[in-house]
Amino acid sequence: MEALARQIAVYGVAGRPARHLVGLLTERAYPRDELIRATALPRRTVEELLAAIGPDLLDEPGGVRIRPELTSAYQDRFGIADLRATALADPLDRRLAQARPLVEDADRLIAAAPRPAAALDHVSATADTAVRRALWLDSRYDLAGAHLLCLGDHDLTSLLVAQVNPAVTITVVDLDERILEYLDTVATARGLPVRCLVGDLRFGLPGPARDWADLVFTDPPYTPEGVRLFLARGVQGLRDREHGRLLMAYGYSDRHPALGWQVQQAAAGLGLTFEAILPGFSRYLGAQAVGSASDLYVCRPTARSWSGLPGAVETGIYTHGPQSGEAAPVQADEEGVRAVEALAGPPAVRVGPGGTGARVRLATVLTSGLPAQLGTGAVAVDLSADPGTWLLRTLLAVNAVRVAVLVPNRHPDVSNQRGQTGLAALVRAKYRLTYLRNTPDRRSTVVLADRVRPGPSAADRLLAHLLDRAHGKLGNVWRDGLVQVAGLTRNGARDRIRGSADPALTDAALLDAALIDLPRHRLARVLADVAGSVADQESVSSTATLP
Repeated sequence: MEALARQIAVYGVAGRPARHLVGLLTERAYPRDELIRATALPRRTVEELLAAIGPDLLDEPGGVRIRPELTSAYQDRFGIADLRATALADPLDRRLAQARPLVEDADRLIAAAPRPAAALDHVSATADTAVRRALWLDSRYDLAGAHLLCLGDHDLTSLLVAQVNPAVTITVVDLDERILEYLDTVATARGLPVRCLVGDLRFGLPGPARDWADLVFTDPPYTPEGVRLFLARGVQGLRDREHGRLLMAYGYSDRHPALGWQVQQAAAGLGLTFEAILPGFSRYLGAQAVGSASDLYVCRPTARSWSGLPGAVETGIYTHGPQSGEAAPVQADEEGVRAVEALAGPPAVRVGPGGTGARVRLATVLTSGLPAQLGTGAVAVDLSADPGTWLLRTLLAVNAVRVAVLVPNRHPDVSNQRGQTGLAALVRAKYRLTYLRNTPDRRSTVVLADRVRPGPSAADRLLAHLLDRAHGKLGNVWRDGLVQVAGLTRNGARDRIRGSADPALTDAALLDAALIDLPRHRLARVLADVAGSVADQESVSSTATLP
């Protein structure tokens, strides 16, 4: 017991969490992950405290606890009764108790959601946390009629907020196509006001999300670069520059406060004021190095926040994997890129990351397309660092006779027959795809996209019209295509779109988005509905190679 007392004394005035751990251990057996989550102490600190308890600690199948015959002595020695009597009440306790059915529903939703992607720094929040966030937002702000932008939403915050207050309108921007499909599927089934857009924030914010939101919520990568980027995109997403707020979940280990300082400096550099920091607000099913917890930052922008916002960012922003800040840049060597250029056919326009000899930066192509002055001949693209979403977006963004794209062999669109067939089906009215595996080396695949001439049907021509204008607003491009292909008036074309088989396509918010901003699952449905909006749709897949 004295060894534990000496250990806790080291923490000085910050010893309450350690005493809280002792109090928990006098109640029942706790698994280590629950102890970390309940106390928000880093795993290393928890292990040091358990080691200091020594032989007085029982390690049972259900977890660890202090021997029952010693619990009273430990409670007296470490003032557990006083600790509990002076603990602050959670202002959300009453609402959270009333929302237990919602917490149970959140638990089921989290269990059914796609598995966290470690390379994107995903760690699932607990069901309690997801509901607490929704309740806190509803208690703090007038959500009715407001716009909430979620930058990344593996924690399903959007679904819970929409259920707590269905009068709010929510847009989610995420890089993970799996989570976007899951959110969209649940929201559609439940009639929740949640719109999903795909976007790699390193390249920018999708057009429909810019200058749109009253509130922004994000749980960003826990690096200074990641926090700065996500908050900067949040600033770009605000429409209310005077009263808008950015809410950020961010946590750091109390063993490494300098890391927290670096992140706070990055946020402050954006001209954001910290209106409040709610410690330990969120809890996670993981992230034990930071105590499975994060603080909630309430940030208010100033006039300075809109000056000097970053454009495209090509540095690593994550803490793990090939896109992390410590990882070496992923790009093809010069010999490999020249091989891709040869496959595209000279003189090919080279597209790739900045600083690699590329004539056009990938960020430029994905956000606005290939510059018109470069023509529509041959294009060679280095996507060695593609996290999985760039290949499809590149084929949508580039209009050329032939495009040769270098991707890793493990890329989901090329690594198996299902991926290859699915990608080819989405762009078949624009390109015929050929997959050259283990080219130019055993780690890579080159995807050759050869331009095709639209088939004889109106559906073929309409799909080609749409795929050639992937950066235009879907509603406008579709309408103009119907006018051109089917000979409808503009009003007639609008009526035809409103009669779409997919009710979601009557949503002005979706029609306001560009094709390139739509998640893959939604893109497939849109293309099917576009083809169905003209009478002669019997030969959607009929195509012929251009001479």
